[in-house]
Amino acid sequence: MKIQAVRARPRKKAFEVTAGGHQYSFPFEKASPSPTREDPVVEVYADPELGLEGFSYGLRSGQTGAVHFEQVLEHNRDPGYLRDLLLYNLTLEAQRRVASSTLSKREIIRRLGTSPAQLYRLLDPTHERKTVDSLLRLLQVLECEVELVVRARTA
Repeated sequence: MKIQAVRARPRKKAFEVTAGGHQYSFPFEKASPSPTREDPVVEVYADPELGLEGFSYGLRSGQTGAVHFEQVLEHNRDPGYLRDLLLYNLTLEAQRRVASSTLSKREIIRRLGTSPAQLYRLLDPTHERKTVDSLLRLLQVLECEVELVVRARTA
């Protein structure tokens, strides 16, 4: 997602990032180097060298830093980002399980009732249009048990 605007908010001790029509906050303390009252942000901009998918900033001391938008999404616990992260982790586990399975890929495809191309899309971590449901079906065919654990967030 491309960053449309970014600005430093010293009173809030955070960067304010606008992307995809949403506004996100990213605390100074999570950035490296961290801006402080003694060493404030003097410039901040959506960085074209990061493909506008991050921002760079400069401090009064001359130090510079950059933050990728994924860090902002992770800090804000964006549901879309968390879904993509879950899909990525399930995909990596499915790859490991397929590699160590005694089932042939042809048998996995038959049990899924799908095509070889679809299996390869499911196993491709860069393919973003798959669903959690399809990966759960694949893991079920591979005789895996998947548990989703929900717990309170720790500070």
